[in-house]
Amino acid sequence: MPSARGTLSWSPAVGSPDLVAPPVAAALTADGQTAGVAGAEVATIDATLADTDAFCAAYDVAPAASANCVIVAGKRAGEVTYAAVMVLATDRADINGVVRRHLGVRKISFAPHDDAVSLTGMEFGGITPIGLPDGWPVLVDAAVVAAGEVVIGSGLRSSKVLLDGSALAQLPTAEVLDLAQH
Repeated sequence: MPSARGTLSWSPAVGSPDLVAPPVAAALTADGQTAGVAGAEVATIDATLADTDAFCAAYDVAPAASANCVIVAGKRAGEVTYAAVMVLATDRADINGVVRRHLGVRKISFAPHDDAVSLTGMEFGGITPIGLPDGWPVLVDAAVVAAGEVVIGSGLRSSKVLLDGSALAQLPTAEVLDLAQH
């Protein structure tokens, strides 16, 4: 039966800095660990199976226990605002409605691939809200916070992080909103 843990072997993320992207490792060790993610665990995966559907099928992880992070870029008066948006894999975020209005931008889109990678220091398809640049809003859907254990990116395509969804609400710039389109 699919679950958050699936068939993977999980170990403490703090003791495995080589299994996460450098900014993630730095965030996990800064001041004893970033708020809320002290219990995060990590597991290695086949990088070719990092995309959500393939990952969930290969490792028996429930899609409702997998949360995706997308980076958006909003513009207003020539100024660009970047933010991370977290929703369950079973949902779609209302980027053009809720997220755009919340960020107070006139135009919004997914951040270009190269920008997302270069600005976060993470691999595309593995981006996570842990270790993002200072000041970036992390918008977390309320369903992610309520989901219990969820699997998120590690900053690399070759591993995943497991934590309680409520931990994401404890990240320094996190805001919990109703982001999912129903």
